[in-house]
Amino acid sequence: MPKKYYFIGIKGTGMGPLAQILHDQGNEVVGSDIDKFTYTQAPLEKAGIKILSFDAKNIEKYKDYIFVRGNAFEDDQVEVRAALDAGVKMISYPDAVAEQIAQATTIAVAGAHGKTSTTGMLAHVMKNVARTSYLIGDGTGHGVKDSQFFVLEADEYRRHFKPYHPDYAILTNIDFDHPDYYKDLDDVFSAFEDFAKGVKKGIVAWGDDPSLQKLSVDVPLYYYGDVAGRDDFLIDQIDKETNGSNFHVSFRGKDLGKFFIPIFGQHNIFNATAVIAVAYLEGLDLDGIREHLKTYPGVKRRFSEKVVDGVTIIDDYAHHPTEIQATLDAARQEHPDKEIVAVFQPHTFTRVIAYKDEFAKVLSKADTVYLTPIFGSAREATGTVTAEDIAKEIPGGATIITEDNLSPLLNHENSVLVFMGAGDIEKYEFAFEKLLGQIQSDRS
Repeated sequence: MPKKYYFIGIKGTGMGPLAQILHDQGNEVVGSDIDKFTYTQAPLEKAGIKILSFDAKNIEKYKDYIFVRGNAFEDDQVEVRAALDAGVKMISYPDAVAEQIAQATTIAVAGAHGKTSTTGMLAHVMKNVARTSYLIGDGTGHGVKDSQFFVLEADEYRRHFKPYHPDYAILTNIDFDHPDYYKDLDDVFSAFEDFAKGVKKGIVAWGDDPSLQKLSVDVPLYYYGDVAGRDDFLIDQIDKETNGSNFHVSFRGKDLGKFFIPIFGQHNIFNATAVIAVAYLEGLDLDGIREHLKTYPGVKRRFSEKVVDGVTIIDDYAHHPTEIQATLDAARQEHPDKEIVAVFQPHTFTRVIAYKDEFAKVLSKADTVYLTPIFGSAREATGTVTAEDIAKEIPGGATIITEDNLSPLLNHENSVLVFMGAGDIEKYEFAFEKLLGQIQSDRS
């Protein structure tokens, strides 16, 4: 029987797709959020899901709905406070996701890096070979009634994935991130191990990660990678081209065949192998998986590429040193003969303090580096470090740019500009595109 849901914070990158899933399954869904436009609201509007402004009066109007509370909101948020005072039924976002997990064979993807890309790839191939609902952290969600599978991106921040008990888990890596919450790598590892212990059927984990090698779980644990004698799902015969990557996979000596992905970077070969591994373990048709990997378009804000007035622009969510390196490596693979220009917006002061030297090291792999001021957060609007502190550590230095003066970015011919960050780096990208448009208009 259809239910009625009210989402507090419906534009969230997890809340939005979950709202879409419930709507697609025939439930009545409405929600509220800030008035500022975010890229996650477009799919909601397209689905006809009503988005209201935050207002305590909404609680009384929709009091017979099930309220889903976004992870970002404390008890003093205006609608959360009103809902608590009114005594309406309210569940957390993780609990709402857990209800979906219980209804289908669930594959959850977790990791410090690569989980959105891997979830997107998994969802793309699974929906083409079986009835599959999916929730991706780029704001994409789709629900199917009576789904056979549910594909889920599981977020480790503040241990949000703890209530999840999926059938399978893909673990891409464990790394120290979110220093505003986790104390150190051991703290992060404990969160992942707790999550892994709740998996029901099996875990597919990246073999190169020393932390993942230490996992102690009761279900079968399969490693994927390119090291013979260590990895169960072994990758070899890798051929990286400017149109994508070819590679071969075997499982404990059994030939699974050759595969191709139209995306770039070694990390995406690993991600694709994790997808192949889960499909194989669940007995799905690998020929179908092989065919649909060939058409994987990528996910939002993960190496999204376009050409504006002859200038190649890549947009990526990379905000951790490991992610930056993967993004720059992918750009090199696709554009080996062009200058790679990095435009990076550091995200949160605590992360810069923790990784200042590492940021400088990986950014130096670009031919030219530009930095924007640090993007803070609601929890840390100011800090004791600046973008200049990173620039000082980069060999050859880096130029600090602002939204009002992006003209230095015009000084690069035969180049690829890679905009990276998890804050509002897109406003710099859009401003640069506008500048290019103005120049083109002046020329004509």
